[in-house]
Amino acid sequence: MNGMEATRAHMLGDLIAASHLMTLEQLPGTVASHAAGAGWPQVRIYLADLQQERLYLLAGNVDVGPGDTGVPAELSVDGTVAGRAFQLGKVFPASASADGQWWVPLLDGAERLGVLRVGLPGAQVEADEDLNRLAGLVALLLESKRETSDSYSRLVRRRRMRVAAEMEWQLMPPRTFATDRVLISAVMEPAYQVSGDAFDYALTGETVHLSVVDAMGHDTAAGLTANLALAAARNHRRQGAGLLETAEGVGETLTEQFAGSRYATSILADLHLTTGVLTWTNYGHHPPVVIRGNRTVVHLACPPAPPLGTGLDLPGTLRSDQLEPGDRLVLYTDGITEARNREGQEFGLDGLTDFLIRHHADGLPVPETLRRLIGHHLAYHLGRLDDDATVMLLEWHGPTPYQPTQLQALTGLPRSTTPETIASAWAQRPAEDEGD
Repeated sequence: MNGMEATRAHMLGDLIAASHLMTLEQLPGTVASHAAGAGWPQVRIYLADLQQERLYLLAGNVDVGPGDTGVPAELSVDGTVAGRAFQLGKVFPASASADGQWWVPLLDGAERLGVLRVGLPGAQVEADEDLNRLAGLVALLLESKRETSDSYSRLVRRRRMRVAAEMEWQLMPPRTFATDRVLISAVMEPAYQVSGDAFDYALTGETVHLSVVDAMGHDTAAGLTANLALAAARNHRRQGAGLLETAEGVGETLTEQFAGSRYATSILADLHLTTGVLTWTNYGHHPPVVIRGNRTVVHLACPPAPPLGTGLDLPGTLRSDQLEPGDRLVLYTDGITEARNREGQEFGLDGLTDFLIRHHADGLPVPETLRRLIGHHLAYHLGRLDDDATVMLLEWHGPTPYQPTQLQALTGLPRSTTPETIASAWAQRPAEDEGD
C-alpha cells in the first residue's frame, strides 16, 4: 500500500468514526473536509428525487468556496453526464474538456441514491477504485441517516404527497436489491398519490419471498388496506407460515378489520434460489409472466382464489414453475396494463413486455429499464394515471455450483442426482408441505 492509499484508507476509517453522532445536515461538510485531506477536492452529494427524474444537491452545512460557483443546485437525470452516471451505475468524467472532475454513482448495494461530484476544474484527480469506495461509504452513511431525517424527504420530493402515499413509501422495502443469484427491482406510480398498491420481498436462507398487493379503491382507506395486508403477510411469514397459511392469515386480518367491505388482490410467491423453482398462489390478481431469453414471454397460470378480505373462505391453490437462469419474472398490477390513453387504447401486457425486452437488449440495468418504463407509461397517459401502477421484476441469475452436502440437505437425493431431477423433486416439495 503506497502513501496515498494508506491516507485514503485512514480517511475512510475516520469518516466512519465521525458518522456515529452525525446528522444528515452535517454529512456533506464532514465528507467534503475528510475527502479533501485525501486528495479528493470539493466532494458534493446529489440525491435523486422520488421519481428519479432530477438530482438535487445536498448542501447541508458544507462551505461554499470560490471553486463552487459552478455547482448547480439540481440537474436532470436525462441529458446530463451526472444523470448518465446515475442511470448506468458507472463513473464518468464531468466533461471532455475539464480534467479532474468526476461523477460517481451512489449505490447502497444495488439501490440507486444519487451521485457524487468529485474534483474541480484543473484538479488532478484520477478515477480509480478508491472513488467507488468513497461513494459506497457515503451511500451507507446516507442510508443510515435518511430514515430519521425530514430534510432528506423534503429534498427528494418535488410536490406534495398524499397521506396514503406517505404510508405506502414508509412500508416498502428498497426499490432495488441484489445478490450474486438474484436481482429484484420495483417501481410504483403515481409516486405522490399512490394509495392501494404495495410490493414486498425478503430473504430467508435460500428462499426469496415476493408479494404484490392491489387494494380496492384509491383513497386513504385503500392505503390502510394495503398496509394492513403487507404487515399481516410479514407477520405470518416471519413465524414460518407457508404461502397458503400466510394468505389465509392476511384474509382473516382484513376481514376482522373491515368486515368484508375492503379487500385486496395479491400474488404471493417463493423462489428457491438454488433450484430456481417458483412456488406461488393467486388471489384475484393478474398472473405473473416470465421473459425468457429476452424474446419469449411465458404466461404462468394458477387457478385464482377470491381476493383477500372478502370473507368467502375459499382456499387458494399452489402452483410450481421452473425458472431458467437469466429468466425475468414480472409481477404487476392492473394500473400498468389496463390504463387507457385518450384514444381508449390500453397500454396492455404486450406493451409492458415489449418495452422490457427492447430496453434489456440495449444493455440497460434493470432499475434503469423500469425507470424508463414508468416515464414511458406516464407519457402514454399524458402524465395522468387514474389507478396505481406497480411493476416488480425479479431476475434469477441461476444457481451457485452444487455441493453434494447441499443436494442431500435439500432433497435427500443421492449425490449423483442431476440438477434437473433435483429441481423436479423440489418443485413437488412445497405443495406437499403446504398440505400437511
